[in-house]
Amino acid sequence: MEGSMKISYVVLCENDLNKTVSVKQLLESEKISKAIRSEFAPQMRNIEILALGDECLKVATIKKEHSLEIAKDDYADALSLAEEDAKQKKLLKKGCDRIEMVDIVTLPAKKSKA
Repeated sequence: MEGSMKISYVVLCENDLNKTVSVKQLLESEKISKAIRSEFAPQMRNIEILALGDECLKVATIKKEHSLEIAKDDYADALSLAEEDAKQKKLLKKGCDRIEMVDIVTLPAKKSKA
């Protein structure tokens, strides 16, 4: 196969945060409900704060995306090539020793000049 692919990946760490919290759970926190009352209903009494839907928030560690370019023929080895790339860039260390592939994009074949 001709052409190449761009592989994007992130490094995963043991202490990464990836949590989903519902609005209802947030409002159950006394600190958060006090902050909302003081911001939106200052000096008012008998204020009730309710969640109207099942909306959620995601709290996650921000990850830097890294990428490399490989030949289409190496598609089957994409994960191991990405791991090697991370090792070469010295991204893997104690507690951060795994990668997660984020995206694979096929790049157009370069046309040779005749």
